[in-house]
Amino acid sequence: MNSTLTPLDWSLVAAYFVFSLGIALYFYRRASRNILEFFLSGRKMPWWIIGTSMVATTFAADTPLAVTELVAENGIAGNWLWWNFVMGGMLTVFFFARLWRRSGVLTDVEFIELRYSGRPAAWLRGIKAIFFGLIMNCIILAWVSLAMESIFNGLFPGMTLFGQESFQILGIEISAPLAMVGLLMVFVTFYSLMSGLWGVAVTDVFQFAVALGGTITLAIFAVNIPEIGGISGLKEQLPAETFYFFPSLGQTAEGLAVLTLSVGAFAAYFGVQWWSSWYPGSEPGGGGYVAQRIMSAKDEKNALFAALWFNIAHYCLRPWPWIIVALVALVLYPDLENSRDGFVLVMRDVLPPGLLGLLFAAFLAAFTSTFAAHLNWGTSYLVNDFWRRFIRSDASEAHYVKVSRITTALLAVTAFFVTTQLDSIKQAWSLVLTASGGLGLVLILRWYWWRINAWSELVASITPILLVLLVVIGVPVPGLTDPFPMNLFYVVAITTVAWLTATYLTAPTQQVQLTTFYRQVRPGGPGWKPLAAENKDVLTDGSLWPLLGNWAAGVVVVYMALFGFGHFIMGNAGYSILCLGIGLAALAALVRGLR
Repeated sequence: MNSTLTPLDWSLVAAYFVFSLGIALYFYRRASRNILEFFLSGRKMPWWIIGTSMVATTFAADTPLAVTELVAENGIAGNWLWWNFVMGGMLTVFFFARLWRRSGVLTDVEFIELRYSGRPAAWLRGIKAIFFGLIMNCIILAWVSLAMESIFNGLFPGMTLFGQESFQILGIEISAPLAMVGLLMVFVTFYSLMSGLWGVAVTDVFQFAVALGGTITLAIFAVNIPEIGGISGLKEQLPAETFYFFPSLGQTAEGLAVLTLSVGAFAAYFGVQWWSSWYPGSEPGGGGYVAQRIMSAKDEKNALFAALWFNIAHYCLRPWPWIIVALVALVLYPDLENSRDGFVLVMRDVLPPGLLGLLFAAFLAAFTSTFAAHLNWGTSYLVNDFWRRFIRSDASEAHYVKVSRITTALLAVTAFFVTTQLDSIKQAWSLVLTASGGLGLVLILRWYWWRINAWSELVASITPILLVLLVVIGVPVPGLTDPFPMNLFYVVAITTVAWLTATYLTAPTQQVQLTTFYRQVRPGGPGWKPLAAENKDVLTDGSLWPLLGNWAAGVVVVYMALFGFGHFIMGNAGYSILCLGIGLAALAALVRGLR
């Protein structure tokens, strides 16, 4: 493979692979005991490993590249595409983390038959196991792999592998960079199927440290090169609107739309997306691999603090190094056809030997941590909620561990071939958020309103997918053909009407099932009054108002830390001090509430 990396760089990359493989070998025997160990680490994991593992999983190879693309299109404010998820993340911390731990399920899809009853619940569980574990998961793995291909392309122009620029596999032409991603997938699959969640999570901690350290180093070097001249140099060379944290309300200057986020898009992100759409790592109600990590916690306290640490690290520690590099890329490469490539080009052109190898290892760490987590999570659905539930319900634990390892490998192969068909990261992001618009409200309310049933969730899951299919086949439905995120207003409204109608036209969940769920999970709030009246001996969480206060305080703390740090970096001392003051007041309220 032709390379711009020095022997020192390659030695750092090799050290990363050796260390990761060593962790997998260490946890092999433990993961082989049973599927509870393989998928949930025996429910014995401490909060700091869980929370860091969640952050590492969301710190994928695609994320810095996607942030670079967002900044190029809409300035810093473009990051509201994912900054809005702070509110949903804090819901998970205070409203759902302890409930997930109490549920005692192996996956959040298994939760369906704890909460609902009858054939509709069984059908819903099987459909979601396949849809999320296989279809959606492969799309996610594919866009992460697509980002890694971009990194290989940027670092190794004209790359060849075994002397060839491309390969033919099953009639599909695969470039040398994508083939390298495939080899990387083989490595990740090997240590994932060997070590289970313990190995994946512990490796995540190491990988997150490498990835965060590498991106911080890149940001410092990039902003201080002579062509940039520090933050002040950035401000001189880019339009002022690029540095806005929010949309510039009321301004219509020509060209402004490409520099700042539109008011309509901000309204969709801040007012609709965070509670309405399913997105990996930011699911309303804390589902997916977030729920998996929470359910692996030692106890409810560790579950809550894991979710809290995840949200703090996710939004307060990571974004600004990426944003700074994205701004540098705008100055150095203003005419890139694919703006996301700017991040990799800054890496290649700015970093000296040794540090380039460190950052390349950081991207390998970001890719492998995310890929491994999604393999483990998707396999948990396919084995526990499809194979074990519908195919072989009476087999031994050794059988299920074996099937889990085979499924992990097959899932990786499928994801690789999906990658060959995907065009862009942003295309996949928009598709996932639109195809789940309106589902989020059901995922929230099913914990706190007894009347939600399996039909509610089934209709909420299927309706946005059908709406997307209508657009794909060319049916001109008003509103649905609007560009993302404006189409969310229509998708969410239609989906909400559909699932509410289904809820009231179908029978409630059977009383015995509701009672079992209520006594085991013990949710509070007014939505369970009929059950509370019949189960007065159950000690629930009581009123939801204290949780709502903690949620509001947590949201303010994270946003003030995010913006305060950003203003400090940009040299806006007054705004930074203001954010610090508000953040400290909210933190004091949060600490008091947690006590």
